[in-house]
Order: sequence, then structure tokens, then C-alpha cells
Amino acid sequence: MATDTDQSPVPDHAIARRIHPAILAGIVGLFPFTIYSTFVVPIARTADEDVASIGALRGTGGVAAVLVGVAIAPMMTRIPPRWSSAASLALLAATCILGSLGTLPALVAFCLGIGAATAVLTPALLSSATAGFRLPADSARAATLVTATQSLAAVLAGPVIGLMSLWRGWQGTLWITAALAVAIALLTLRSPPGRVDAPSAAVRQSGYLDAFGRVARRPHLLALISMAGLRTASFMGYLAFLAVHFQRAFSIDAAAFTLVWSVSGASFFVGNFLAGRWARRTISAPGAARALILGGLVLALASVLLVFTTTLLPLALAATVAMGFGHAVIAAQITTLIAHRAGDQAGTVFSLNGSAMSLGVFVGAALGGLGLQLAGMAGTGLALALPMVIALVLLPIAVPRTDRRTAPRQGHST
Repeated sequence: MATDTDQSPVPDHAIARRIHPAILAGIVGLFPFTIYSTFVVPIARTADEDVASIGALRGTGGVAAVLVGVAIAPMMTRIPPRWSSAASLALLAATCILGSLGTLPALVAFCLGIGAATAVLTPALLSSATAGFRLPADSARAATLVTATQSLAAVLAGPVIGLMSLWRGWQGTLWITAALAVAIALLTLRSPPGRVDAPSAAVRQSGYLDAFGRVARRPHLLALISMAGLRTASFMGYLAFLAVHFQRAFSIDAAAFTLVWSVSGASFFVGNFLAGRWARRTISAPGAARALILGGLVLALASVLLVFTTTLLPLALAATVAMGFGHAVIAAQITTLIAHRAGDQAGTVFSLNGSAMSLGVFVGAALGGLGLQLAGMAGTGLALALPMVIALVLLPIAVPRTDRRTAPRQGHST
């Protein structure tokens, strides 16, 4: 079996085995808000509040994720990734226990706490996953394996949570999630430290604001972060209005729409997994990386326009599959390029990237709603195409013709 002690790429299964704590943590990190969305009606009943008010609290988690992600970004390069991963899992567990009380203050604290915990957890997991490999291609592949597994878990989370709820309903699912988070946090702490588990001298000597300045002086990283936020705005806005469109245009009820949702999620997983492998092969070839992102952007742009304008169900379904695949290719490439080029600023950049994506969720919903009000579903498609057009403009900055990789990480071969 190849290892990273030589120049041979590490196989996917070996990478997955080595980073399994990060993979497990990424899966569990999806559970709390999935539980909240799935059981919003019984949760509202327990809290003696209306469903709309309880459902709206979910948005406070997104706000917390944006603010905490930006605020904590400079610290993500100073704190060992496995420590920050374990701490965020501990916060997630405590917040799940608090949320299970079912009172309005407890649910407010739950949404804010989960948003804050995931804002730390995601960049910590990506930094931790990339820390244990010598070859940049292996580090980048480790990051995309984490994100690919999360996309698959998002598809399968519903049935799993349904089984968990057989024990004490929605509150039981939160208790089980808390127990899993604690167990994985302990597993994370017991895992061997990665090669960049300690910050470099340059990071230790820099101030809090210096971290933002170091990122700001690298326009290609700023462009990648911006593209991640724009991509998320288009995709999450599309998902927010997809069920409404299928019901209006094709009379697809909620039960049948779950199949459409599953197909879309499956195409995203397949695209993310395959694109991660393709990106690994093209990591040092800017032209190939640019071509892959360009293909994903064009596919996603065409799909979002088609899905909201066609009157043919088969064509709409095909556009849904293409949409998931195209966005997955873009996401995998952005993750790969950040892992490859951010160097000792990876934790900061991943944190800012996560905040941009959280902000994109709000922007996408607002754009889709504005387009719907102005021009119906076709207007929604046009409005959600706008972020993709801007992302296309940013592409030459994000992936310049010359490789702007930083000096290798501490411990990487040169």
C-alpha cells in the first residue's frame, strides 16, 4: 500500500481510513439542523409556539455561522485543528442537550450554538484532514473526501434520523447526537497530530488582524472565497424554490418531491466525489483546473435557467441532476485549490470560505424571492443565474494562468 513517505499518491481508501475521525465529525455535524428542520412541527408543539416562529429561528444559526466564522478565522491557524474540532463537537453536544429542553429560550440558544459550532467545526475538519499528508494532492483529496461524505450524509440523514427518533422522538435524536459528538471528540483528541498541527513561526508572530491582511494580499484566494459564496447563493436559492416550482409546474406533491430531492442530492455527491479525484490529478495544472471550474459554472448556469423555465418534466429532472453535478464540481475544485494554495493560512481561509457560503444561503433566498415577485419562476431562474455570471467573471482571478501556490506547508516535501 502506498503511503505518503514516498512520492506515490495515497489511495482513497487509505486516506479515508486515516481521516475517519474528521469524516465522522462532518457527518454528525449535519444532524442537529437536519433534526430541527425535520421535526419543526413537534418541536413547536413542545415549545407551545407557532411553527412559523420556530422555523424562523433556524435563520439565526446562519447569522451566527457568518459572524463566528469571520471572527474566529485568524485563530483557526493558531489552534491545532484536532483541538478546535473537539471543542466545536463539545459545544455541539452541549447545545443539543440544551435544545432538547424544548423551551423558546433553549431553542434560540440551540440555533445560535449550532451555528457557532459548525462555523468552527467545518474549517477545523478540513484543516485537520489536510494536515496528515506530505503530498499536496493527497492533502487536497483528503479535504474533498470530507466534503463528499458530508454531501452523501445530507442525502441519507433523513432516514437515519427517522430511525433515531424511534427512541423518545426528536428529543431522543438530539441526545443520541450529543453522545455521538462527545465520542467523536474523544476519538479526535486521541488521533495522532498532523504535520501542521502546530502553527508556523510566521503565524505565531502575526497579530489577529494580520491574518486578514495576509489573505487580502492574495487576490486568487479572495476570488475563490467569493466564488464559493456566489455558488452557494445560486444553489441554495434554487433549492429553496425547487419544491414550489415542481408543484406549480408539474403538480408534484411533497411525497413525490422527496424523490426529486434525493436524485439532486445523489448527483451532488457523485459530482463532488468524482471532481475531487479529477482535481487531484490536475492540482498543479492551472489550465486543467480552470477548465473544470468553467465546465461546472457553465453547466450550473444553464441548468438553473432551464429548470425554472421548461414545461417538460423529463427536461426539468435532467436539469436538476445537471445542477447538482455542476455545483459539486465547482465546490470540489474550490476546496482543492484552497487546500493546495493557502499554505499555513488554510484554517483562516477555510473559515472565511465557510462564512461566505453561510452568507450565500441568505443572499440566494433573497434573490430567488425577488425574482419570483418580479417575473414569476422564470424571474427566479434569472435572478439565481446572476451569481454564476459574476463567478465566471472572477474565474481568471481565482485560477490565474501561473500557479500561485504558496511555499509548501511545514512538513511537505518540496
